[in-house]
Amino acid sequence: MTAEGTSQDRLVLGIPKGSLQESTLDLFARAGYRISIPERGYRPAIDDPGITVMMFRAQELARYVEDGVVDMGLTGYDWICENEADVVQVAELVYAKRERKPVRWVLAVPEEGPVHKVEDLEGGIVATELVNVTRNYFRDKGVDVKVEFSWGATEGKARMLDGIVDVTETGSSLRANKLRVIDTLLESTTRLIANRNAMAAEAKRAKIENIAMLLGGAIEAIGKVGLKMNVPADRLEELTALLPAEKCPTVSSLTDRDWVAIEVIVEQRIERELVPRLIRAGATGIITYPLNKVIH
Repeated sequence: MTAEGTSQDRLVLGIPKGSLQESTLDLFARAGYRISIPERGYRPAIDDPGITVMMFRAQELARYVEDGVVDMGLTGYDWICENEADVVQVAELVYAKRERKPVRWVLAVPEEGPVHKVEDLEGGIVATELVNVTRNYFRDKGVDVKVEFSWGATEGKARMLDGIVDVTETGSSLRANKLRVIDTLLESTTRLIANRNAMAAEAKRAKIENIAMLLGGAIEAIGKVGLKMNVPADRLEELTALLPAEKCPTVSSLTDRDWVAIEVIVEQRIERELVPRLIRAGATGIITYPLNKVIH
């Protein structure tokens, strides 16, 4: 199959529809790309004339990238593994619908049940959306288990069958359903992936790498703020000692040689404690500002 508009000067981007949709749109906005989605339909618009955007479920996006329906896309590492897709993994983008950390696919059973280890499931039935990965897991463990595809509401099936393999971010839903985690099969983050032929084309490869750089910078900026201030030159060492140890501030001279300007990026969570301490140490004219991208 070939992608619509896969000319040398146009890149076809696939974005995930569903749970990752809003966080993906926000990430692209931070990176400088405005994507708008019509109320009905799967053909979003983007403010870059060199890109066409299409939407697919994350579960199938890796296949469409491999087949060349789209040149590049964002999907989970779990679905790359599930589809055994032959794609180029351009970048790992650690973001999810709730928190910036990997999701886990776990084997879970009822707390009150007799299963305490993988071997206890011998001859049993396990339900999951991640069928191929789960079958490979039990095969590698040498445990004979029937793996059935689950069309959703997987947690509710744990007591109907012998166990489930389901995805979790915090584990709170599993605990609420009184399920015990036996093992973790896979940790997954979102990946920016590309079709191998697209990566072999110089113009498309450059565009893909540019997008990867900007998306990575947008993720790096999450939870950080820029901080500017003026400080007395004779108190510079004292004031910089208050900054996080791993930070190296930019120090600039001012027309008044008795003062210097400092600029640094810090975690937003420490800003509210850090600013009053800086003021008490002699800093003045402090400005804090949000960041869209931090590119090293």
